[in-house]
Amino acid sequence: MPAFGTSLSDEQRVALLTYLRARVADAPPWPDLTARVRDFAEGVAMITLNVNGKDRQVDSDPATPLLYVLRDDLALNGAKFGCGLGQCGACTVMIDGSAAFSCLLPISLVQGRAVKTVEGLGSADKPGVVQQAFIDEQAAQCGYCIAGTVMRAQALLERTPDPSDAEIRRAMAPSLCRCGTHMRILRAVRRAADAMRSGGASANAVPAR
Repeated sequence: MPAFGTSLSDEQRVALLTYLRARVADAPPWPDLTARVRDFAEGVAMITLNVNGKDRQVDSDPATPLLYVLRDDLALNGAKFGCGLGQCGACTVMIDGSAAFSCLLPISLVQGRAVKTVEGLGSADKPGVVQQAFIDEQAAQCGYCIAGTVMRAQALLERTPDPSDAEIRRAMAPSLCRCGTHMRILRAVRRAADAMRSGGASANAVPAR
């Protein structure tokens, strides 16, 4: 399992801070990022993560990428490992409402923040608004990228309920679909926005169970 190491020089910390600020999220609110980088560099015992509204304790190296903990420790397998570089979007989850690459994000930087995965949006029986729109538009082909794509769409619509076509394209650009269903994906996001506007539902509404 990849790790950043247990000891970082000041120079390395500056480089890591710069990298994370540029790559972790679309608009990352990380006011205490320096302290969190120092914490994981020095080592933390148990880490509590708030995932889909529930606090979960994990006993993992604080430098472990969030993606690995979600899949290996918490059995939340929606987010996928694609490139490991934050370049494909298959690993996308939401952190405090912003889309983030979970393959890059050490779990020590997520303490005290709200993590949302595709499992938190709905289920196969009762999909959320965005999930249903992707189903209706048949936006998934092989499906490998789709969980991350849905999460990026979810983040957009929670922030901008009625986005323009240009805003949709710009927001969805980091999510790559190797099957080439990008036009269906764009239609699915528009359908979700229209459904929420006409039906009065919000992007973060929890489906009735």
